[in-house]
Amino acid sequence: MRSVKIKEVINALEQFAPLPLQEDYDNAGLQVGLTETEVSGALLCLDVTGDVLNEAINTGCNLVVAHHPLIFHKLARVADENMVQRIVRNAIQNGITIVAMHTNIDAAEGGVNHKIAEKLGLQNLRPIGKEKQVGTVCGSDGIIGSLPHPMSAREFIELLKTRFNVECLQANQLLQRNIKRVALCGGAGSFLLDDAIKAGADAFLTGEMHYHEYFGHEQEIQICVIGHYQSEQFTPEIFKSIIERGCPGVSCIISETNTNPIVYL
Repeated sequence: MRSVKIKEVINALEQFAPLPLQEDYDNAGLQVGLTETEVSGALLCLDVTGDVLNEAINTGCNLVVAHHPLIFHKLARVADENMVQRIVRNAIQNGITIVAMHTNIDAAEGGVNHKIAEKLGLQNLRPIGKEKQVGTVCGSDGIIGSLPHPMSAREFIELLKTRFNVECLQANQLLQRNIKRVALCGGAGSFLLDDAIKAGADAFLTGEMHYHEYFGHEQEIQICVIGHYQSEQFTPEIFKSIIERGCPGVSCIISETNTNPIVYL
């Protein structure tokens, strides 16, 4: 079997979710390291932490593919002053390349939002919010689709808790009508709430919302907020399918490190 260079893996990822799909504030793409090196294995994760980097070292992976960029703000220097600097230094010392696929894979067709819809079994998907197209790849802020069968608000919340393995979630007043059409946006998607209402959604699912954004929508739409990490936890599955399809033979390992910084007590 032929050797595969890191740049070929990155190319496969960026063909699926081109970097121009990302938001202006984002910093998706290559973060640290060289791309001409042969890939020994790819560790797939949501966030790059010290524990994740150690996991890459211990599993023999010289490529880390993350959802959230390690380097989000400008680095004035690389020393030992914070977590990001230490990880950058450690990655370079150990010959590990780090790449991020963030808002570009959120938006891409078949990306994060579609993976959430898949977990819920939503059908007849269509985009909501801002739409983009890069070449033949289409993207949007969020999506809306239909559940296979209508269900009560309580049943829908129980479905979310089961499919996303959450013990609790945040919601507004329970809707008194059945839920059929669901709009969603992984991560911090509260900016799409009005679009979801205009699109005729019975429920809106996202990872984060501010307190005041819950007001005024009682019996208009069921708001369900499951947590940022929880909404995006299946993103490494997307990375794995892209790499295995585009670069057969590359060893892909989904990280076992829980990087959620929020503790529920």
